[in-house]
Amino acid sequence: MGKTTVVRQFASQFKYFISLNLESEGERAFFRVGMDVEVAIKGIEVHSKTPLTAETLLFIDEIQNEPQAVQMLRYFYEKHPEICVIAAGSLLESYAGKTFSFPVGRVEFLSMHPCSFYEFMGAMGDESDLQSLLDGNAVYIHDRLMQQFRLYTLLGGMPEAVSTYATTRDFSKVERVYASLLTSYQDDVEKYAEGRTKAAVIRHILQNGWAYAGEIVTYERFAGSAYKSREVSEAFLTLQKSMLLETVYPSFSTTVPLMRQYTHHPKLLWLDTGLVNYAAGLRDEVFLAADLQDVYRGRIAEHVVGQELLALSSQVDSQRAFWQKSGKSEAEVDYLYLFGSKLIPIEVKSGSNAHLRSLQTFMALAPHDISVRVWSKPFSVDEAVNPLNGKKFRLVNLPFYMVGMLPEVLRKVM
Repeated sequence: MGKTTVVRQFASQFKYFISLNLESEGERAFFRVGMDVEVAIKGIEVHSKTPLTAETLLFIDEIQNEPQAVQMLRYFYEKHPEICVIAAGSLLESYAGKTFSFPVGRVEFLSMHPCSFYEFMGAMGDESDLQSLLDGNAVYIHDRLMQQFRLYTLLGGMPEAVSTYATTRDFSKVERVYASLLTSYQDDVEKYAEGRTKAAVIRHILQNGWAYAGEIVTYERFAGSAYKSREVSEAFLTLQKSMLLETVYPSFSTTVPLMRQYTHHPKLLWLDTGLVNYAAGLRDEVFLAADLQDVYRGRIAEHVVGQELLALSSQVDSQRAFWQKSGKSEAEVDYLYLFGSKLIPIEVKSGSNAHLRSLQTFMALAPHDISVRVWSKPFSVDEAVNPLNGKKFRLVNLPFYMVGMLPEVLRKVM
């Protein structure tokens, strides 16, 4: 669920729609014709009883099951550019055990992330509150929006989990969705990871790595294992390519370009905060905490903000970064957000401005005067004076539910 639903909704713009699932041996056969796209088209038309023309959307699902189908995309592009083709599939399977030759320059890649908070609100039927938020009236319903964001943080944005809860309002049924997802990830590893050691390391990460969400991790002996740094880093790379997680590296930069320090330890972010809560056993803590900042030493709040930041882009190569001051300083800012030609520091933290020491350190070095603090209180903008060097800067206090509006907010305050 998720990508298929989106494609079917998009298909309503076309007169005809053909859907192929390459888990089927019979439907894989259309692409085993020696790269002859004309033969493939005829076979698909006969099979679907539908013309394959400019009025048709062709959807090839689970394309990773047939490497020749991936290669044939270039011939659809070159010989029949009038035909609209969408392909989708599992990246874990693609990267873990098979070699693919993607037709560079002929295929446009888009990534699908879990639902953002605003998509979550729409699925829950909260359109009126969402519209009030988008219209700039959030201050009047701040408490209600924070309750909705807490629910989003608890459940996460996996489409099937969101749909299940929206329909049933039953947490136990959502837990079954999470359990099924985790089992499917494990099964993919068993089927497709090359080599016993790599499969074992990936399995170890999928079983034990959720508890390290939002934490700076060390590859050597990760999560109490005996695995070496190289084995763990290769396994993490495979899982990152599959988009199940991201190892987020620090930057020392306060100006563009944003240069990541790959020799330093990364921060671990998983694809979905709801899955983290379920797999790491944090759901009760999220539900009962007075403030999201109180959950898991603030790491769940930081994790869900990172998830919202990633949802601002559909680019496959989008990567997050955080800031560290070079040298022996312990100054660290949770995220860096590239906005135009500026690197904007983002701290996920409650409390007074006096406790934003790392952000103040960044702003003392930055050539601009804009910073962001994500918190549980209403939106505001503070005119601050940096105690480190007397420099004036603006602190944008952004409630959690407004992270999805970050670009618009920055445009207004710049």
